[in-house]
Amino acid sequence: MPVAVARPATARRRTTRLLAAVPSLLALGTLLVEPSAVAVHKDDTFITAETSGILLIEGAECFTDPTYSVTADEKVVLYRACPEGAANQSYGFLEAEDGAYDRPALADFAWRGCERGFRVHWTSREKSGLDFFPILPTEETWADGDRDIMCAVYDPHGDLKASVLPTL
Repeated sequence: MPVAVARPATARRRTTRLLAAVPSLLALGTLLVEPSAVAVHKDDTFITAETSGILLIEGAECFTDPTYSVTADEKVVLYRACPEGAANQSYGFLEAEDGAYDRPALADFAWRGCERGFRVHWTSREKSGLDFFPILPTEETWADGDRDIMCAVYDPHGDLKASVLPTL
């Protein structure tokens, strides 16, 4: 029959303190691990033709996400040289047909067209790690004759470090 041996009180206190410290040490460890970046999804309302600065962006150029400008008193998009790092890069343009402004039909046309261009350059979102979004005319810019749709590529986990357009 086993004999129970009593441990001294000091040994019990050390064990209790050590066990009490384990959750604190585990919590401290989580502070030292860099959290993974939350994926961002940009849709066809993220930037529109009315966003200041977007009409100055040309094919293959990189640009910022919209940010509020105190000087302009509105959100603006700025050109950024691709090697400096940027949020987005233009990779193509589509031209919508004339007619009455129909936002849902225009968005459908834009998504399908930009996806075709995206697949030509990068095959898929999964293989490239990139995503895309169209930049549409608004009802106001449409009334002024704007029929252009810009296709833009971005990294859902952060800024582009350089041009992501493949060289042909």
